[in-house]
Amino acid sequence: MLILVLFIVWMIFFDANSYLIHHELDSDINALEDNAEFYQKEIDQDKSFIKKMEDSGEMEKFAREKYYLKKENEDIYIIENEDSIKKEEKR
Repeated sequence: MLILVLFIVWMIFFDANSYLIHHELDSDINALEDNAEFYQKEIDQDKSFIKKMEDSGEMEKFAREKYYLKKENEDIYIIENEDSIKKEEKR
């Protein structure tokens, strides 16, 4: 009986293939699978964005909204509401 208990303790805690190491590796695998799923969603979003940007009208709209680009002889006015402006915190 003592040999069996020692064997089980050895396999759980001290062996190179112990339960603790397997548990740690399983948690690493799960974290990596979650990362892979996240990055796959990001790739899908980027692919849809690239497909959307193939249209020159959409590209122009994006450039105007994101980078405030304009055509020659054109004026752009940026209107900000009072509630959209960040207020400085008083200390």
